Amino acid sequence: MTKTALITGITGQDGSYLAELLLRKGYRVAGMVRGVSTPNLYRLRTIKDQIELVSGDLLDQNSLFSIIKSVQPDEVYNLAAQSFVPSSWNQPVLTGDLTALGVTRILEAVRFMKPDAKFFQASSSEIFGNARETPQSENTPIRPCSPLGIAKAYGHWITVNYRESYNMFACNGILFNHESPRRGLDFVARKITYGVARIKSGFQKKLHLGNIDTKRDWGYAPDYMEATWQIMAHDNPEDFVIATGEAHTVREIVQTAFELIGLIPEDHVVVDHRFFRPTEVGVLLGDNSKAQKILGWKPKTTFKQLVALLLESDLKKVKENPEESSLFSE
Repeated sequence: MTKTALITGITGQDGSYLAELLLRKGYRVAGMVRGVSTPNLYRLRTIKDQIELVSGDLLDQNSLFSIIKSVQPDEVYNLAAQSFVPSSWNQPVLTGDLTALGVTRILEAVRFMKPDAKFFQASSSEIFGNARETPQSENTPIRPCSPLGIAKAYGHWITVNYRESYNMFACNGILFNHESPRRGLDFVARKITYGVARIKSGFQKKLHLGNIDTKRDWGYAPDYMEATWQIMAHDNPEDFVIATGEAHTVREIVQTAFELIGLIPEDHVVVDHRFFRPTEVGVLLGDNSKAQKILGWKPKTTFKQLVALLLESDLKKVKENPEESSLFSE
């Protein structure tokens, strides 16, 4: 029997990789896109004829009821969110409405229209904020310190609440930082590799960055989407930390990327306080032992492989489109 999956946020990095994965596994895949005249389908260009797109919005309850009723999904993956931390400081109300209350709206739609559907919430390491312990596991106290982290914490706990209150198969994947060539240029890893590619090609001289001593657990998005599917394929609805178990600074990304092209980072990198956050979180390092033990999952891509992969893609993009600043690649 063919399973049907509904993915919110299907046009994003994670949504596109998850859609490809589910298609390979024989799913019927539907994706929710916002009701705009020309949705950005660039990341879906190779599979857009194999998926169904439905119009809806996490801000609009009625559209979610309608989508769940018409699609009748076996599995719902909620990947849609305002997920950029700096933007959450500039748009805290929108971030809360979309990234927090949006989770409640889609859970309500599932509860009323397809209560036997499995539900996945893309939680985030940002819920830990200035964590009281390192590494962070599923049992680490939640202590967010940004509007995004707070919104994600709400989404996390409302998912747990619906699981416990309504006996729904609802689970959280606590996703630590994960990157790919499809990541937006606003995110620091991609900003670095794209900037390094442009410096190597002679199109810019300096790379302006914020706090380069920030330390994070960086993984590869396709590896994390495999874990996402495994969480939903598990017999019981549980929450899992998805992380590599290694922490690296932004400085290490910079050094690795510049080493790969044979340049010295100190000649090009400018620490710019305009890019510092109002509140910096501590070290975010995930303990993935539960995912390894129960799901048999562990990341396949190393930190250096990830940086090299991003840089190779961006060097190609800069060569093909030297003046383009917002492209994504395979």
